[in-house]
Amino acid sequence: MNIFEPENIRNVALVGHSSTGKTSLAEAMLFSAGVSNRLGTIDDGTTKSDYTEAEVNRKISISTSMLHCTWKNTKINILDAPGYADFIGDAKAALWAADNAVVLVHAANGLEIGTDKAWGFADEFKRPRLLFVNHLDKEFADYDGVLEALQEHFGQSVVPFQVPVNQGVGFNQIVDVLKMKLYTYATDGSGKVEEGEVPSDLQERAEAIREQVMDAAAESDDDLMEKYLEEGELTTEEVFKGLRTGVVNQTLIPVICGSASHNIGTDRLLDFLTDEMPSPMDLPKQSAKKLDSEDDVELIVTAENDLAAIVFKTISESVGDLSFLRVYAGTLEAASEAYNANRKISERVGQIYVLNGMDRDEVSSIPAGDMGALVKLKDTHTGNTLCGKGLPLKVEPLEFPRPLIRIALEPKSRGDEDKISTGLQRIHEEDPSFIAGYDPELKQIIVEGQGELHLNVVLDKLKLKFGVEVETIQPRMPYRETIRSKAEGHHRHKKQSGGRGQFGEAYLRIQAQPRGDGFEYEDAVVGGAIPRNYIPAVEKGVLEAMERGVLAGYKVVDLKVTVYDGSYHPVDSSEMAFQMAGSQAFQKAFMGAKPILLEPIYHVEVMVPDKYMGDVMGDLNSRRGRIQGMDPEGNFQVIKAEVPLAELYKYSTALRSMTQGTGDYAMDFTHYEQVPSDVTEKIIEASKKEEGEVVEA
Repeated sequence: MNIFEPENIRNVALVGHSSTGKTSLAEAMLFSAGVSNRLGTIDDGTTKSDYTEAEVNRKISISTSMLHCTWKNTKINILDAPGYADFIGDAKAALWAADNAVVLVHAANGLEIGTDKAWGFADEFKRPRLLFVNHLDKEFADYDGVLEALQEHFGQSVVPFQVPVNQGVGFNQIVDVLKMKLYTYATDGSGKVEEGEVPSDLQERAEAIREQVMDAAAESDDDLMEKYLEEGELTTEEVFKGLRTGVVNQTLIPVICGSASHNIGTDRLLDFLTDEMPSPMDLPKQSAKKLDSEDDVELIVTAENDLAAIVFKTISESVGDLSFLRVYAGTLEAASEAYNANRKISERVGQIYVLNGMDRDEVSSIPAGDMGALVKLKDTHTGNTLCGKGLPLKVEPLEFPRPLIRIALEPKSRGDEDKISTGLQRIHEEDPSFIAGYDPELKQIIVEGQGELHLNVVLDKLKLKFGVEVETIQPRMPYRETIRSKAEGHHRHKKQSGGRGQFGEAYLRIQAQPRGDGFEYEDAVVGGAIPRNYIPAVEKGVLEAMERGVLAGYKVVDLKVTVYDGSYHPVDSSEMAFQMAGSQAFQKAFMGAKPILLEPIYHVEVMVPDKYMGDVMGDLNSRRGRIQGMDPEGNFQVIKAEVPLAELYKYSTALRSMTQGTGDYAMDFTHYEQVPSDVTEKIIEASKKEEGEVVEA
């Protein structure tokens, strides 16, 4: 296996909406570069990228695949990222690790939510990008319409470099305006191509677009602009120089086109990646922080420097974890030691591989700028930095998208709780966009993810890899109880059962506090009615009652409790007796102070195409949501609303169904507010029923 210098490496993430053809494009790239001898298809389950049983059965990418090929003496590392919204965390991690983004757009469907998501991540990481308009062989392909939408949405830095000649069924011709040549492809997927002259009816349009490209190249460099204005022309070398500068500075977003499934235009893409897209040497240096310090270090992309690498993807296998790695500086050698700066442990590096999906080739090292995979690391996970112990440093870990859906799990078999916990923890380490844990308040195992399919895939892994099956149920809601007025309560705890008895009496006054002010306890007892050493016991009883809840079994919040009187017995009084008196007195006072239930309210922002706006707003209203406003964003509308968490159960599934997969949303907790009286009654009734079932059990 050849070792490539950083300037001869391209690290590319294929991203975009689902069904834009990312996996088919990766397959065509490998075939065109001679890595594979046949063009695999998603329908047949024969692609290099989608090789797991779940991906083959569902015919979608679930996890990022690492691939590579060589083109024009340049190594191209390809990260084929999922486009389905449930696996958006993988797409973000791929863009974090890559240097360049190839954003795929469907020639018939145009700009979609997934395009916007991928673009946003590329913006966040400041990644140069290239747009590839795919599926030009489809019946309703509309290159000009898609191009216009892209320029309107992303700006005039979006510049076409190619023109499809006969888009639609039978498509096989592309004009390259840089070379002013017509390329005619075989339609059998072989990638065979003939070069010819631009048709006369397209000559004028091709020249107009070429002028746009020349303008873009000149604008990226002051010297080139001066020459262009003086002479009206640039040499091919000058154009390439200007274009690469524009791409690196992100003042130029090239648009090229093709049909990945028919291997049309793939060679032009590979040429563009090697000629115009930046190498690791062309980009701003990745920064890291010295361990236990705020000092920044720039990572110099040379094999001789101290090691600095990130793990951007982990796949749990039966024989151990497979860790996808990007080396920023230094060289990672097989059979060496590396220091995990996040965990502060040394890791033994065993075998190193370069991957093409499930195919692995063992290599002796991974140099700066390159990618590869390690196996059986002891305690290294996604987002961790591996470095040399002489200069411990850490690249800022990736922040994964917040979960949008939560469900509760119950084991099908008694005694499986530990296996479930271990399995969920391992899956989280593999996929940090999935979160799991036991919630002591709700007394449930809660799992959270990006969508229902995401969680279904997680539960399949739990069954296949860890041998446990679970039932899924709706999580209990973290309601809160509070009061709206003042009240008093009194309880005398007296018990005589032979021998020393129990006696404690307490008088309490309670009143509401402003929302969010929490609990306050005041001792206003005078004259020793309750001895000082028993006052804390009364408070303990109150706090226990607040934790259990009074109205429907939920935590009590935002009130002040004052103990102002009571009595005691010199022999029979005890801390336990006053604790019981405090608890019972509080419950009586609470029920007399106009108790109410509070529910968590979330700020929700839903992004949908215009045509679905009415349906989505109606649905939000039916979920007791309050519409706060709307903002246009390109071809989409962003609807802002406040919605109770109880009404958002499996909302991601409902939204995608309602909008045919084109809607997306984000949500954040904002505050608690009162539950409507009719809903409160149902919650109390359900709570009593559940309590009754527990008692009977």
